Amino acid sequence: MVEFTRRNLLASSTAAALGAGVVGSVQAREKPDEHATPEAPYVNGRLTRFLTTARGAEVTGPFVFDTGELLYSVQHPSRENPAPFDQAGVGVFEGFQFDFDGATPEFTELEPPRSDAERGRVRSAAGDFSYLVREGEEINGGTERWGHPQTPDGTDLSDLVGERFEEVGYNPDMNFFVATDDEGTAGYLFTNNETTPGAISRTPLSRDGDGDWEADLENAMELENTDAFRDIGGTKINCYGDLSPWETPLSAEEDYGHPRVNGLATVSDIVDAGSGVGLRGGSEFYNRPNIGEVASSLEDIFGEDAWTPMGLWANSGVERLAYYLGAEPIDRTNDENTATPIDDGFPNRYRYGKIVEVTEPTADEPVPVKHHVFGRAAWECPEVLPDERTVYLASDGGAKGIYKFVADEPIPSYDSRMDVRGTLYAMKAAEIGEGTVGETDLDVEWLELGTASNAEVESWIAEYDDVTQVDYLETHAETDWEEDLETALVEADETVAIEGNQDYITDEAIVEWATQYEARGPDDVDEELRRVPFLETRAAAKEIGASVEFNKAEGIDSVDDAQPGDFVYFGISSLSGYMTDDRGELRFDEVDSGVVYRGRLDENYDVSWLEPVIVGPNASDPSSLQDVSLINVDNVYVMDDGRVLCCEDKGSFGRSYPNDAMWVYEPPAELEVESLALSHGSTGTLDLRASGLRDGLAGGRLTVSVSHTDVASITDATYTDDVSLTSDPKIAADGSSVEFRFADVENEIEPGTSEVTLASIELEATGTGTTDVSVDVHAFDDDAGQPIEPAPYPSVVVTGPPAIDDGSGSGRAPTDPDGDGRFEDVNGNGRLDYDDVVTLFERLDSDAVQLNADAFDFNDNGRIDYDDVDALADEL
Repeated sequence: MVEFTRRNLLASSTAAALGAGVVGSVQAREKPDEHATPEAPYVNGRLTRFLTTARGAEVTGPFVFDTGELLYSVQHPSRENPAPFDQAGVGVFEGFQFDFDGATPEFTELEPPRSDAERGRVRSAAGDFSYLVREGEEINGGTERWGHPQTPDGTDLSDLVGERFEEVGYNPDMNFFVATDDEGTAGYLFTNNETTPGAISRTPLSRDGDGDWEADLENAMELENTDAFRDIGGTKINCYGDLSPWETPLSAEEDYGHPRVNGLATVSDIVDAGSGVGLRGGSEFYNRPNIGEVASSLEDIFGEDAWTPMGLWANSGVERLAYYLGAEPIDRTNDENTATPIDDGFPNRYRYGKIVEVTEPTADEPVPVKHHVFGRAAWECPEVLPDERTVYLASDGGAKGIYKFVADEPIPSYDSRMDVRGTLYAMKAAEIGEGTVGETDLDVEWLELGTASNAEVESWIAEYDDVTQVDYLETHAETDWEEDLETALVEADETVAIEGNQDYITDEAIVEWATQYEARGPDDVDEELRRVPFLETRAAAKEIGASVEFNKAEGIDSVDDAQPGDFVYFGISSLSGYMTDDRGELRFDEVDSGVVYRGRLDENYDVSWLEPVIVGPNASDPSSLQDVSLINVDNVYVMDDGRVLCCEDKGSFGRSYPNDAMWVYEPPAELEVESLALSHGSTGTLDLRASGLRDGLAGGRLTVSVSHTDVASITDATYTDDVSLTSDPKIAADGSSVEFRFADVENEIEPGTSEVTLASIELEATGTGTTDVSVDVHAFDDDAGQPIEPAPYPSVVVTGPPAIDDGSGSGRAPTDPDGDGRFEDVNGNGRLDYDDVVTLFERLDSDAVQLNADAFDFNDNGRIDYDDVDALADEL
């Protein structure tokens, strides 16, 4: 089967493909008339509220056990709630299990909370919420407290004199369970806590014969307090994460303090202006003693030109991170000593903002690994796909990016995680069409940033290990800080604001990297500059035109065993600000409560387009504020049956109730015809499939059409055994279409059917080129007699060129051995071999090759050139 992306569908006719995709999608999700604004809110599918959390809390860290029970974190609830809901923690819904059948008959939608009592607790449509563990509980034989980092000598950081650390244990997020038995009823729960230094708790859990889950706090532990975690510098603001296909937790460091440039500005803007005043981000002040005073210092220095560096607040806990690593705590009870610089054990800024894999998760002391090659950002979450090579990554906060890493080999196949090598990409997105947000797909291009291994990036990072707060003063101030600390701080702040922090990668190095990148490509930049995209990921991505405009990209997930053709979901908490102003390239209608996109995985687990499936309301439009709407999506979690748990982090928004909710999203039914590659003059078949039939299928009438009969035409069609009452397929005289009419009178297609093949269609290659294949729905009804509004996905048929004369006189037409729409078997002998490379090389300028770019454009640059010969050789 040819797995074509949405961009491939535009090959034959951009207008035709766009029309089929957009019109069909809109018909499938027509918005109710009562919505006064075109952009809010609606759902392409079904959205059902399952729970509302305690007042003040976010809904974070969802996890569904193999047994169907749901677990999640109550993050930072209001202290005014009645006990126990005034405390953060992790709990499970007892007495309820998802049945994984793709539909939502297990519960009736939860009504919004109406009273103060209901708003102060966790409520659910089914089951009773019960805490398994709460913030600050004693664990590990009484030597630790749940969610609390310690100094190397065992001192709880919340007990340090003069330190503000009230939030410790108050922000649990990620939860992933690593089973230690075949039934999935015993194992370890790994929970992130968003704090600095970061915390990852491992709590043993087990399910008894009555179906109740219990936590063994006596044997729980804080992983951050082990030597192995301190050896990698510890972690910072651990947010959401993922469970790898090889069953290891991956924790995302949400380092909001990483931006070196504000908003959509670039480092080039600073270099061109000759000053970073008004543009420089919080990361550049990272090693400044008492960094919390930077904003007021800039006001004193620059007056009306002062600004607040982006992400500055997130570096305010850097001293605590130093104490965690072993630096001597500074006595902050005396205000005169708050700026005392740390000169020993100061944390390296390039070691944070990473994806941390917990290897050997069931060992007495698990081993953490930071995947430096994934880049550095405010990671909300990674999504590792079943090929064990592809990782999608979302960076949280305003004006951030979406990234992808592809390893050269499956990640667990490397002898050491430090040997993991691959390529980092940044997303460049463009709007398709000019419709409303809900009607506008995004065309996605992945811009290559660079290729390296964890070990290489680690060696670059290590060069900055000795940078301390003393260096900030001695590098950037003329005054001796030991004689006049206040004056030295002012001088250093002014120098860094204008010229940048010279203790780390400089502005000039980033601009030079981008210059060489444009001239030579990412693989041929100077060796010294290869570090730039891995250590300054956001800045590098912006320099080459990536879409660093997404506001709060907070969720990415797909089914655990996702295969090509399945969807991966992206949650964008707010489409506002940088995505709607006149500065960026993405200029949407404002949807300040967010959108959930999804993209279909191709045969390489790539995503080349995104379509909106959930659009929230706008606070600025009272008519769009409804209690039935998802608001500010945070984590998304795809269950095994394809339904998606959507979590909220909305705060105050204007809905009738103040509580965040969790919703269960059921994707719509879909109709899809396969894509197909045909050799010149040959025939082939493609299948017509339906999926997501949550209420079964009674029958329907459909037409499948081919847009260009001079490329391919329909010659025959047959039904499958899954439909029992049928009318003979009606094939148009010119082979341009076929109509199907059928009924499932034997009830073969039951409610909850994930996928069924309805019919097969035979096509003949009548020429050379590409043609779209579309589905028109005339009627489609479920077992309850209700109409189904499926989303019809167009496909494409590529017919190969005629035989290329290679001098042998074989006269055989090229073929497509792997079904990817490219005809690698140039000489038509049925396989890819070196003779194909030679034939393409020798006949590259012939009309048979030059007039068939769709068939021979192996480097995917839209034309035929000698690099196509190299690309074909690489496939050998």
